[in-house]
Amino acid sequence: MTSQVLTFGEITDKPLDLSAHEAAVADLRAGAVVSFQGVVRDHDGGRAVVSLEYEGHPSAAQVLREVAAEIAADPDVYAVAVSHRVGPLAIGDVALVAAVSTAHRAAAFAACARLVDEAKARLPIWKRQVFADGTEEWVNCP
Repeated sequence: MTSQVLTFGEITDKPLDLSAHEAAVADLRAGAVVSFQGVVRDHDGGRAVVSLEYEGHPSAAQVLREVAAEIAADPDVYAVAVSHRVGPLAIGDVALVAAVSTAHRAAAFAACARLVDEAKARLPIWKRQVFADGTEEWVNCP
């Protein structure tokens, strides 16, 4: 039986909603939904972070959709939803949300981990961190 797989990928400057992503991958065949939130932390490399900003290339949304489609192509995956936030974010804000549904938990955990890893590796999104001492750095910036 061939089924249609839902894929969703979005770049936005609005707050991300984990529940909406989990609802987007809901499937009556699914015995597992695994989700992930990447949260802005207050430190990096032993230094206190006070704020950060994500800046994305215009191709970022297309790249994110391609990553989602690649994960969704796995025959064990029923649905994929992933979004990345851009713009200024505060400590505790959610920067990345991912959700995957499959029949069984092991496949869902593996697919969600691949989705997050591929998104982080391939997205043309750069992070500017501002540290408590007033210095800043760009991360993943070419």
